[in-house]
Amino acid sequence: MTDRPHFTPLEHTDFQRLEHAAYLKGLLQPFKGKGLETWASQCSALRDDLIGLAQRRILAQADRYPFALLGVQLAQQPTGAGTTFLRWRNRDRSKMGVALWQALMADPTTPASLLDDLHAMESQRITLNMQISLLHTLARQARDCADKLAEADAVRAHRAELLDARAVT
Repeated sequence: MTDRPHFTPLEHTDFQRLEHAAYLKGLLQPFKGKGLETWASQCSALRDDLIGLAQRRILAQADRYPFALLGVQLAQQPTGAGTTFLRWRNRDRSKMGVALWQALMADPTTPASLLDDLHAMESQRITLNMQISLLHTLARQARDCADKLAEADAVRAHRAELLDARAVT
């Protein structure tokens, strides 16, 4: 019997399948017209792609044998802000958080053959949650900035109208 891992972390190729617009090269540019809204939409779309990747690749593995036999499971937690994170929770959903994973790792009944897999799963969860959070924040900030720029444009346009009206009279 081989001690092959039960959990396969995401690889570089998994991320390559996501849109390349994700790189921050687009952050430091002079945004014109609808550029900020477009960039915000790209950040949101990439965030959603990452959530989908987590569902298809990470949660799908976490829901299968042997992890399905554990008293703690990896699950999705949607937020009021409109995004979704990966969280550890017990089966009856009465508790949630990394302390459950820590207790699972310390529990002598947790098979030693799963410890590396559980560690890899937790590492993947931490990284994906950070990436999802950053993309969500970037999208929100870009939309806020676009709104402020639109407001500045409106103030400037109003002042130009006043100047034009005075010039006519």
